[in-house]
Amino acid sequence: MKIIFSEKCLEYSQPGHPESPRRVSLVYERLKDEFEVIAPGNITDEDILMVHSDSFLRQIKSESFYDADSPAYAGIYSYALASAGGAMTAAELALKKTPSMSLMRPPGHHAGKDFLGGFCYFNNIAIAVVRALRKVKRVAVIDFDCHHGNGTQDIFLGHENIIYVSLHQSPLYPGTGFRSELNCLNYPVSAGTGESEYLAVLAKALKEVKKFAPDLIAVSAGFDTFKEDPITGLNLDVASYERIGRRIAALDKPTFSVLEGGYSSRMGDCVYRYLKGLAG
Repeated sequence: MKIIFSEKCLEYSQPGHPESPRRVSLVYERLKDEFEVIAPGNITDEDILMVHSDSFLRQIKSESFYDADSPAYAGIYSYALASAGGAMTAAELALKKTPSMSLMRPPGHHAGKDFLGGFCYFNNIAIAVVRALRKVKRVAVIDFDCHHGNGTQDIFLGHENIIYVSLHQSPLYPGTGFRSELNCLNYPVSAGTGESEYLAVLAKALKEVKKFAPDLIAVSAGFDTFKEDPITGLNLDVASYERIGRRIAALDKPTFSVLEGGYSSRMGDCVYRYLKGLAG
């Protein structure tokens, strides 16, 4: 298992914003002594344009947008570019049979073809998946963030070589993912859902993934389903993430993960247990 990380992703912040450098530094400090850490690879505008429009890319580069949750930080283009590069590096490692996880920020699954939001600018996992389709035929995206990945669905809806499955609290931001559409299979769960019910729903989702027979699995790994998360309402324990990791590993496919949400002070423990589960 390899971890993709660069301290560059800790350089921007806004007072009081939950998507802070601290949440990622907590994870890095927990993992750095047990897993090999490598830097994200280079990525270009051409890679971004595989999933985003040219006009959207120009907005990010020029910082000419307003979103209360996703501020126009100075230099946000370079930070978002590096985060997308981390996802691409993780995918490249997985294609070489090395499981991996990108710990870069900002997250990405709320960014669509032409929109940002929910702390997300470029859709990291979507960029990595489309790039991977140059080498494999079918990819499954498993999203267990507490929020629906509306950006990922926007990008991949109707794509015959991709299946997207999302388990998410509903109702909750961004107010999407109430039902499945084409290749995007949504599994909304109510606030207060605990491990037993959650894993039962996950089993249904993974059954569909197995039926799809992907060559590669991409995981949008959000840890805001944890019971102590300050902005959500699900009820998973630290140990729940190891069980999630084991169930994904049981699909026996090359797998990479990309960090999405998660805002509690125990983020490091949650991610650690998830990776232990993936590693068996």
